[in-house]
Parts: sequence; structure tokens; C-alpha cells
Amino acid sequence: MTSRKSRHLAAAVLVAGAMTMTAACSSGHSDSGAGQPSASGSSQAPVKAAVTKITVGTAADSAGPAIAPAGAKTGGTVTMLDRDDFSHLDPGRVYLNYNSTASELFTRQLTGYKETADGTKLVGDLATDTGTTTDGGKTWKFTLKDGLKWEDGSPITSADVKYSVERLYAPFIQEGPTYIQQWLSGTDYRKAYEGPYKGKELDAVQTPDDKTVVFKFKDAHPDANFTLAMTGYGVVTKAHDTKEAYDKKPFSSGPYKIVSHVTDKSLDLVRNPNWDAKTDPIRNAFPDKWHMEFGYQNKDTTQRFMADSGADKTAMTFHNSVDTDLLPKVLADASLKPRLVQGLTPYVDFYYINNTRIKDKRVREALIRAFPHQQARALQGGTTYGDYATGLISPTVLGYEQNDLYGTLTKPQGDPDAAKKLLEEANAVGTTIVYPYNNTPTQQKVTVVIQQALEKAGFKVVTKPLDAKTYYDAIGLVNNKYDLYWGGWGADWPTGQTAVQPVWDGRLIGDLQPNYAHYKNDAVDAAMDAAGKVADPIQQGAAWAAVDKQIMQDAASIPDVYQSYIGLYGSGLGGVKLDPLNGELSPLDVFIK
Repeated sequence: MTSRKSRHLAAAVLVAGAMTMTAACSSGHSDSGAGQPSASGSSQAPVKAAVTKITVGTAADSAGPAIAPAGAKTGGTVTMLDRDDFSHLDPGRVYLNYNSTASELFTRQLTGYKETADGTKLVGDLATDTGTTTDGGKTWKFTLKDGLKWEDGSPITSADVKYSVERLYAPFIQEGPTYIQQWLSGTDYRKAYEGPYKGKELDAVQTPDDKTVVFKFKDAHPDANFTLAMTGYGVVTKAHDTKEAYDKKPFSSGPYKIVSHVTDKSLDLVRNPNWDAKTDPIRNAFPDKWHMEFGYQNKDTTQRFMADSGADKTAMTFHNSVDTDLLPKVLADASLKPRLVQGLTPYVDFYYINNTRIKDKRVREALIRAFPHQQARALQGGTTYGDYATGLISPTVLGYEQNDLYGTLTKPQGDPDAAKKLLEEANAVGTTIVYPYNNTPTQQKVTVVIQQALEKAGFKVVTKPLDAKTYYDAIGLVNNKYDLYWGGWGADWPTGQTAVQPVWDGRLIGDLQPNYAHYKNDAVDAAMDAAGKVADPIQQGAAWAAVDKQIMQDAASIPDVYQSYIGLYGSGLGGVKLDPLNGELSPLDVFIK
């Protein structure tokens, strides 16, 4: 697999209070500049992660309409306030959770995710179900629903789905996922097919009739139906494909259509009259309009939602979390509690151990046991920053199992005595650890507590400040001169495949590749290959959980927290909830009270 592209990376590490999450890519360290524990800081007991139940739905689950929240009403305009304009809206160029959240309002895929009282279900979106395979995942067949229409009333057909995949091979599509293309045509897929714009078609995607789409992969991919739920595989109609210009105003297959987009200022949506709720199990469409404004920092939106006056009563944010400076005040105000949304995201923070430089497992285990999770988390928001992590897979991902091999939950402050004993056994007391860090106010404070904890355990620590803009460029080099460094990762879809393999596969070690720990274990690589071929998603989850435990037994790196999100919104809205797979506030159930 190729490395995933970072979501908002530079912005996240530069903007105060920004909590930017990434999907199958490195996430940016948030930095409030406050450097103080929140009201939910380190004095609280460790929180046991709430596991998101993920299942594959039936054809009945795939039928619309979507489940309506209690008290839902139709009408009115909802305002969305956020920091940035959407960098891409052409589905083929969408890889950011923020872009994906907006796209849910006007772009549909073959499959998608439905939130139910029983958890998250993969369901058919445009398809009647989640697809069928008779050869373990090498061939996938999908049947489209009746009544699917574009915003102009023309039918959505299998030819549209095929064309949507074909255009992903075009040179101007650079930012989106590449899984399906590589599975169809190999790693150098652009050399195998140049896209549809010169009249050629892709033989590996077949359309025997207007309702049927068949994918012929080179190898078995039993979770391809999860992959096709990514916004990057949303549908685009040939009749309205404006190539590069499509990125600013895509043609709608969802409940809303774009009527105005002023770059870096605003985006306005109105109802798509040709969207049929009976075909859609995922999206509700209660507001008549969405008015989206950009240019607001976390502190701006938090203050406006706290004040809750005028039009801000019917306003929300997709991405901006509660500002860390204001978090203690927000948490102490009982009147705001009904409008707070908090939960885990798919993203895990790690402190990667450079396995090339630290070869002795006992020394790596000593780092894990000495690490001050509690003190570091307190400086970054306490429990609102995230739950203590014990493995590689987030609780929101199929394959999560809690295996606290190193006592993180019982001693989150670190265990210097156990760490020093390991160093003594390895004759490694005094080992020098070179620790680089993002040179921001909060990370400067975090670095101090890490240095103190490791030195108490018997290490010598040398700290190296790095420019936040080029942090990943520095730690991403195979021959970097660092021993321990922070990084984040999240799954592209909620199975263990993209949570584990890109980061821990020994065949993916290279400059700027996501195996930041330079971890290599041939047995683990073989186990990952086998796990990816398991057809049943529950059994595959168990296989990835076993891989997770195997890597942790090697003391490969230090999982720190399962990232959390906490958001606030206006009092006039109902149906606001956290999307556990995007890690942002979802617009799909929102209504004006």
C-alpha cells in the first residue's frame, strides 16, 4: 500500500486548539498554548474505552428512509461555522474527514454507514445491500436501487458508477484514496489505464445492465464493500463532469445541491428535489437550507456557542472542537451540558519507538512502562483529549480488543521501578533517548514531563525542538537520528486492515512512509496478509486483534491515547451527534427545534 496523505497536517500543528484528525494518515498535534489540566484532568480514574459495535447490515437495513431522531422537524436554515473552506468536494479528490462530512449532504456511494441503537452498520447506499462475492472477495457484485436520481432528475445508473471509478485514473485526481484503483489495475494503475477522457473504458469494472456493477480485482479483498463506502468512491455523472472545475461545485446525488460557493468565505446548499428519502437509509434532510461560513478559529466558535444569541442558536460546527483555553469554563457550566457532544474518534496517538536504533526489546519495554501518559494527557485536556490507549486499534474499529500488556491502565503515570529493572537486565541504564517534538507551547510542556519520567526510570534524554511545519518530514526519514517521537494514525474504514498494516508492515519501511517505528517482523507481515484475506468481518476483526497483540508483545511502540472529540452547538438545534467514523459532528440528523 502507498502511504496515506495527511489531513490538515500543517494547519493542525500550527493553529491553537485545533484538533484535526486524519484517516489512515498522520494527524497533527493540537496545541492550545494553555498547558493546564482541564476540569477533567489527571485526577480522574482511567476511562475504559467505549467500544463501537460495527456490523454488516442486511438488505432490509439498506432500505430508506433513514432513522429520524425524536422530535425532528422539517424547515429552516442551519448555519455551519468552521475554520477552513473545504479543500476538495470532487469525491475523487476527497480524503479529509472534514471534506467527507460536507460531502455526505450531496454525494452518495455504493455503500455507507448507518448509525442505529445497536451500533454502526455498513449498509447499501446506492446499492440494495452491501454487495456479494462468491470467490472470497476477488469479484464483487452490486445492484443499484430503484428510484435513484441526479439533481436534474436523470437516473443514476451502473454506467455512472463505472465512470466514477474510471475518472479516478485521470492525472488531475491526485488527492483521494487509491485502494480500488490498485486492486483493479496494480500499484502503477495509471500506467495500466489513463482514464475515460479519450474514450477508453476500464474492463475490470463491468456493467451487464443499468442496475448491476461488477468489480474484478486481481486478488481477494473481502472488505472491499467497506472501502467503497469512502467518499473518494462517490458517484460522478459523465454528463456533468467538469474535470478540475468539478471540485468547487459537484453535481448532487444526495439530499442537497450546491447553489453558491465563494472560496474561503461561504457555501450554500438547498434541497435537491430529485433525492428520494425512500432510497436512502443514511441521510435525513430536515433543514431547507445549509449556510456554511469559514474563517472561524476554535475560540471564535466556542465563544459564540456559549453566548448562544441570535442566528447562532441555529448554528453548529463540523470540525471545530471546544477551545482548550475555554474548556474548563464550558465543563463547569451546567447550562451548556445538554449541548456538549463528546466521544472517541478512529484516531490513535502513538509515541513511536525507532526500532532501527533501539533493537533490544527490554529497552523498548522500559520506555513503554516508564511513559507518563497521565501527566502528558493532563497538559492536553485531560480525559477530553482521549482515553488511555493499550493497543494499535481504536475502539471505534472492528478488531479492537483491550490487552493491557504493560499496565498502562493501572499505572498511567508510569512505572519507573519496573522500567529501571528492565534496563538493568539489559545492561542499558543510562541509554540516551533522543526525543524530537513540535516546538509549540503545549508540546514544550509535554516534553518536560516526558523527559522527567524517562530520566527517573534510568534513561538519559536529549530533546530536539522541530518546526511544526516540517515535523513529519523530519521523523519520516528512515535514517533519522531520533529514538522516540509522537505521531497519530486512523483507519480509512473501520476494520483493522487500514488501522494496522500501513503503519506496522515491515515491507513498507521507507522515507516518508507510515511505518514510522521501522518495525519489521516477518511473522507479523505474514499474519497481516492472512488477516486481510479473511472473508467474514467478525473473524477478520479477531485476526487483526491477534496481530495487534503480537506487535504489542514486541514492544514496538507506545500507544498513548484513543483520540476524543468534544464539541458545542447552538441551543436551537436537535439531532446533533458525533460521527464515530469521521470523528466530527454529523449533519445528517440535524433539525431546527
